[in-house]
Parts: sequence; structure tokens; C-alpha cells
Amino acid sequence: MVIYMKKVVVGMSGGVDSSVAAILLQKAGYEVIGLFMRNWDTSVNGDFLGNPDLNNDICPQEQDYNDALKVCEKLGIELHRVDFVKEYWDYVFTYFLDELKKGRTPNPDIMCNKYIKFDMFAKEAVKLGADYISTGHYARMIDGKLYRGIDDNKDQTYFLSQVSKKQLENVLFPVGELTKSEVRRIASEYGLITADKKDSTGICFIGERNFKKFLENYLPNTPGDIVNIDTGEILGKHTGLMYYTIGQRRGLNIGGTQDRLFVCKKDLDCNILYVAMGDENNYLVSYECIVEDINLLDELPNECTAKFRYRQSDNEVFVSKLEDGNLLVKYPQGVKSVTPGQACVFYNGDECLGGGSIREVR
Repeated sequence: MVIYMKKVVVGMSGGVDSSVAAILLQKAGYEVIGLFMRNWDTSVNGDFLGNPDLNNDICPQEQDYNDALKVCEKLGIELHRVDFVKEYWDYVFTYFLDELKKGRTPNPDIMCNKYIKFDMFAKEAVKLGADYISTGHYARMIDGKLYRGIDDNKDQTYFLSQVSKKQLENVLFPVGELTKSEVRRIASEYGLITADKKDSTGICFIGERNFKKFLENYLPNTPGDIVNIDTGEILGKHTGLMYYTIGQRRGLNIGGTQDRLFVCKKDLDCNILYVAMGDENNYLVSYECIVEDINLLDELPNECTAKFRYRQSDNEVFVSKLEDGNLLVKYPQGVKSVTPGQACVFYNGDECLGGGSIREVR
């Protein structure tokens, strides 16, 4: 009798998490195939030289591919490769630039999951005969619902909040049941080249490069005044509103008092960066926001918790639906630095209920 093994196509990124995901799936009895996604062309879209952590004879994407290839060879896994550079530009990077132009705070990793990893990638996996797809995300699927990974410090459901319920069907998240230290231990036991590889940080396509220098390739600098919001005094010049975030203290370059000043407002029409001194609560704390582009994975109760930033504790919120289909989210306790463009992600305990994009803060 022939026993059919379920086939899983794993998104092999060249990192330790996807490497261990492949190991766990093999141990569980699946037929595992690797698929590497090339989403960014560094040779065309920006310089990677000068980073001491990189081999400057090869671009970061090729280094990641080579690492993924070595892992797959070690595990006896077939590795395929697909190019999504154009799709990534159209659906993720263009969104990123457009949001910055509007003075908002974009999250391209969320859009990458929605349009690339769980859409384009999934379609490519079907061509390879996949019964399931898998990634190295720290998350869990339980009875068709999305739950946080057990490692609170690594949980990535925030970045999965725009992936639809349909897209999450037949998705496996093996490392969601592990802590990061356990993942590295398994990779080390198997002697994988990725066992001690540094985690990628920052925005996906920028990586370790200087954010300001990178953006100068795509958006023109428009210097303007830095103004004290209380006194109206011009304190200096900013290098472009897109380089600053609400609540920012460092890098303002306005003299010896800069450690006491923080960004509290951006006026796009007049190209003014407003700063304040004193109690942040007077300027940065809000009590409600309007959330648009809603993607729900389960029923959303009137009372639940929400995160407005990835590295943030849960906030108790009260949610009501507006006539235009958007959500009014209230948090009477007050939350600091809630900013248009950020994601608002809802939770019921450990279950991720979905989320949306903050349109307006009050």
C-alpha cells in the first residue's frame, strides 16, 4: 500500500526560524519542499556596502539564498527560487513611499505578509503541489484561528493582522510552539549554518542600512522649520518630515536642549515639524482613534484589547462600528504616541482577531 505524505512548501528565508520550521515538519512526517523568495533587488535599489556584518562581495539577498541552500542540502530538501521583485515594488514599497508622503507611519512588513508571503508565495506553492504552506513566523493556528506564539518576546501575530482568514487556511507555523532559544538550540543540534545567524532587524528592504540615506534615493528632501509648539519660536531646520516620528527625541539637532524636546506634530501643508518640552502626556496621549481597512479573523467584541505598535503591551479598548464601515476605537486610560498609518491589532486573550490601519487619532 502506498502511503501519501502531505506536502508542505516552506518559505526558506535563509534565517534560523524557517530552517527549524523545515526540521519540525520533516520530523512530523511531511514531505518538505523549500521555496526562496527574492523580493528586493539590492543591486538596483540601493547600496549595501559598508555594513561589516555582510560579505561585501555578495548582496544580502544572495547571501540569504546561499544560506537557505546550505540548510536544504543538509536536510535533504529540494529548494526552489521565485522572483517577486516587481510584485513587492508594486504592492509593498509603493505603499511605503505613499504613506511617508502623507506623513503617516507605514508598516511594510504587514503588507508583505498580505500580498507576497500569503498570496504570491501561496500561489507559487500550489504550482509545486503543496497541501500546506509554512513560514518561520512565531504564531499558532488552532482550530482555524490565529493565536500568538508562546514566546511573548517574538510573537508575530501583529504582522499577520492583514492576512485574511482564507489565506490562513492550510498554513502551518511550527516555531510558534517554541521559544527563540529553543529554535536556536535545535538548529545548533543539526549543525545548521543559520544556528547563530543574526536576526534581521528594521524595515525588511532597508535592513541595517541608514534609513535617511536609503530614502534619499526615492523621496526628495524638503527641509523646513522646527518650531516650538508652545512659543512659536523657530528652533532649527528639519531635513524632511518623513524622517521623523511622533514622540522622537533624538536626532533633532536643535542644540543643547534637544534631549528635553520631542516631536509632537507634523504639519505637511506648511512643512513644519513641531516639538514640545515638558509633560509628554499633554501632547502625545490620545483617547480614541478611527481604524480603516479592517481585516477580521474572528468576531470582534465591543470590549477587547489592542496593540498600536509591535513592541507594546495590550491596551483595553472599546470598539464600535461607524456608518462608513470603519471602527471607532476608544481607550479611556489614554495611550501615548498612537499615530496615523500604524496598525491597530485586536486580541481576545491570545487569539488575534485581526486589525486595521489607523486613519485618525483624537
